[in-house]
Amino acid sequence: MTIDTERDSSLSKLYRLIDANLNRLREGIRVLEDIERFICDNKQTSQQLKELRHQCRVTDYKLYLHERDIIGDVLKETTASESKREDIDSLKLSNMKRAQESARVLEEGFKLVDPVQAEVFKQIRYTLYDIEKSL
Repeated sequence: MTIDTERDSSLSKLYRLIDANLNRLREGIRVLEDIERFICDNKQTSQQLKELRHQCRVTDYKLYLHERDIIGDVLKETTASESKREDIDSLKLSNMKRAQESARVLEEGFKLVDPVQAEVFKQIRYTLYDIEKSL
């Protein structure tokens, strides 16, 4: 394997990681947003989450989408802890942590391809920490 081929393969895998975490981040925020909107009737927090979700956009999204590999995902099966939630609070907590962790992975991943975008995800992560405190 040549150096260029190895670099292309590594970049492809990094793009796959970015794609998966973009989805996780937006999904986690969306669950929180809908709980705050429809269950808690909290307009302010649901609006804040909606705006934050809209910040989770990247340029050249198709580059990342192209690397999506659902069939090849070695951990796509649901674990026991993922399939059980006790109540709305545990649902909120699990999705908050999911979003925060994904924002961190995106921050680190983008440091390799787009440091400006990495900073955006860092700010999203810190905003999520602040929102978690208010929830």
